[in-house]
Amino acid sequence: MADAEVPGAVGLTAYRVVQEALTNAARHAPGSTASVVVELVGGELRVVVRNTAGGPPRGGGGGGHGLPGMRERVAVHGGSLTAVPTEDGGFEVRAAVPVVRR
Repeated sequence: MADAEVPGAVGLTAYRVVQEALTNAARHAPGSTASVVVELVGGELRVVVRNTAGGPPRGGGGGGHGLPGMRERVAVHGGSLTAVPTEDGGFEVRAAVPVVRR
């Protein structure tokens, strides 16, 4: 895939989604394997972070602002975010953020 330029705020949002999803995987599924895919498709920057099942969660059973914070960041740009368990016991976060050139 060729390099692509996206607006800084959209790129930062994608970075934060990846960062939070990987942090959640490490906290809630230690020892899991994670994958990250970021691609520009049409007028959207798409982010998919998926982790496999892992060991028992490490302390702090949530209560933070992780998923709601990701949703808010993506919504600011008119995008969408889903976060769902996978059939194999892992978890997947998908974000689609419109890339608006002004």
